[in-house]
Amino acid sequence: MPGFIDPTKERFALFRADDRPGPINMLNLVRFREHAQYPDGRVSTGAEAYAAYGRESKPVFSRVGGRIIWRGQFELTLIGPDTEAWHECFIAEYPSVAAFVEMIRDPLYREAVKHRQAAVEDSRLIRLAPASAGAGFGSVT
Repeated sequence: MPGFIDPTKERFALFRADDRPGPINMLNLVRFREHAQYPDGRVSTGAEAYAAYGRESKPVFSRVGGRIIWRGQFELTLIGPDTEAWHECFIAEYPSVAAFVEMIRDPLYREAVKHRQAAVEDSRLIRLAPASAGAGFGSVT
């Protein structure tokens, strides 16, 4: 079964339709291919291709106001499929939906994303609304 790499047009339309004010947080869970799959056949590991994506997309990510607000290293899935392991786990924050859309439409980003597409075997990109942290579960602060 193929992994999830890019959003469908339908999911992206839902994403854009909810253009509420304020920042959005995007939880990224990424698993690399052992060998990147570039259309031109160049040789690279998935990790190397993803690093190229990071380097080449960083100027656009920064220009639109994006920043990484949390990063962690995957260790173990306690609840959930034990087949889901991730090489990259982070939360990126964008000032708005419009900023995220601006980034993915930028020609430099569109060129950089080819590395991501070559690198990624499977991923999850989950949009979150920032909320207050606290000392308890649920809405207990």
